[in-house]
Parts: sequence; C-alpha cells; structure tokens
Amino acid sequence: MNIQVQIPDEMARIFLADGELSPPDLPRAVLEALSLEGYRSRRLSESQVRRLLGLETRMQVHAFLKAHGVPLDYSAGDLEQDLLASEGFEGRLASRAG
Repeated sequence: MNIQVQIPDEMARIFLADGELSPPDLPRAVLEALSLEGYRSRRLSESQVRRLLGLETRMQVHAFLKAHGVPLDYSAGDLEQDLLASEGFEGRLASRAG
C-alpha cells in the first residue's frame, strides 16, 4: 500500500530546521516513527518492523530500537525458552566433544 501524507510547509520546516533531516529523508523518518510506535504499542512484532523498514536481520531491528530508546519486548518466558535452547545446544556440543 502506498500512502501519501500531507504535512504543512511550516511543520516540515520544523523537522528540517536542525539539519538532521533533508527533504528526501522525511518520508523515511515518518516510516520509522510509525514503526517505533507500532512496536511500542505491541501492534507490530520485531519481524514486522524488520520488513516495514527493509532491514535484513533481527540484530538490525534491535540496534534500531536501541538507538531510539525502545526496549525489546522480551519476557521472562522468552528468557526461559532461550535458556532451555542454550542448554540443549551445550549438551549436543558436549556429547560431540566427549
């Protein structure tokens, strides 16, 4: 879906005034803001943010979120699952080495 957003010139000048954004960067900034809010509100998953922004890896998503001060949505259950997976991986490595 292609969406066009109209921003009054005076508002666009506010976003462009500090020199961090140039006019061609403004659409990307809007897309990033939408992605951040979608993730913060739990409407978008990590994977959806990755696809929306055209990022290739989860690590790029993590870096993007970190750069914008957005914590990962990572629960105690997620940690427990990762620990169990890690233990299984370590067990397989130990059996191959021994």
